[in-house]
Amino acid sequence: MSLKRLLGSSWLRALFGLTVLAATGLRAQVVMQGSGPGGVVRIFNTDSAVLEAQELRKDLPCTVTPIKPTLGFDLRFHAGYEVSIPLKDFSGTEDLLTTIFRVTPEVHKDEPIYFSQRLSVPPIEENAKGNAYLRGAFDVGEGNYHVDFLMRDRSERVCAFFWDAEAQLPSKDKKFALMVSPGMVQAAEREPFREEAPVEREQTTGPLNVKVIINLAPQNSSSATLQPLDTNALLSILRSIAREPRIRKFSIVAFNLQERRVVYRQVNTDQINFPALGEALTSLNLGTVDLKRLSQKHGETEFLAGLLSEEINDTHDHPDAVIFAGPKVMLDEGVPQNSLNQLAGVDYPVFYVNFNLNPQVNPWRDAIGSAVKRLKGHEYTISRPHDLGYAWTEIMSQIMNFRLGTQKPGPAQ
Repeated sequence: MSLKRLLGSSWLRALFGLTVLAATGLRAQVVMQGSGPGGVVRIFNTDSAVLEAQELRKDLPCTVTPIKPTLGFDLRFHAGYEVSIPLKDFSGTEDLLTTIFRVTPEVHKDEPIYFSQRLSVPPIEENAKGNAYLRGAFDVGEGNYHVDFLMRDRSERVCAFFWDAEAQLPSKDKKFALMVSPGMVQAAEREPFREEAPVEREQTTGPLNVKVIINLAPQNSSSATLQPLDTNALLSILRSIAREPRIRKFSIVAFNLQERRVVYRQVNTDQINFPALGEALTSLNLGTVDLKRLSQKHGETEFLAGLLSEEINDTHDHPDAVIFAGPKVMLDEGVPQNSLNQLAGVDYPVFYVNFNLNPQVNPWRDAIGSAVKRLKGHEYTISRPHDLGYAWTEIMSQIMNFRLGTQKPGPAQ
């Protein structure tokens, strides 16, 4: 179907306009050249005058909603804004929206960071209903910031808004090192599966070899896709492991229970290949129904039992620890006891890093947790970013104690 025909009705055209603005908003956002210490950013005098005037403008009707800085599982404060504009205000020919916003740290008021983006707007019918939405995002370290925002169209109609933002860690979390330094502003990370920077590995304790078995699945088992929060949390768990200098070798087994298959495997490597993992995830089809799988009444339980047996009893790979990670796996039928009995007798510690945003709603032990309990391992619930920091500190302490012979696998949790 042609684009022209698709836009034949006003509501479809409105929907298309909304989608284009939302989809292109984050892709087009860039840090402007000259931002930062000693730099000079070149913008039109009229835009500069709007930013300096600090007066709200709605020549271009808009509603700007600031997004306060929130600490993510990646230990970065994520901030930004949402803008809504009535679609009827774009009626007529195609338009082009230019957005400029700057973020000024309170501790470096002479070093603002400028961002810009351009958004193409398709033709919208005169009586179009609803609003167009777009978002902008940036990351900051701890501190206070002032944000200046303007948007203009080809007719030089201007939307201008200004606000203050604060990024602050609770006192109990001050010991955690964030990924963005205090008073710093950075572009939002747009590639979650970017390659991890090399880590200088410790040589004194001997090479630690860790196997990670991760369930790449959304919190909501009925969801047709991994949500950004799911991806962010799961990758943050993996990156915490990848950045540990005392680990020299990694084995990664990524699986998806809904599709009952191993999605990605990397054996005995010195660096986790995040881009390859991201590419492997594109093969997931969580929104589809496989009739063959539906006919297998206990397919998920049988797959999980087989995976556990294969990976735990792998005689070719003797890790110093095995770490399970992922959201809860609630099955209609648990892994059979005889399958769990076959897992007993491992001579390395086992851990389960369970990503569960609402533990009060689902406090019960899941299928993987039951297996870890049978292995006398330890389970950690990750609901907030600082949970991951505490859990990883404890996990490494137990791995090192076990490695030095001062501790045996702990009691069942």
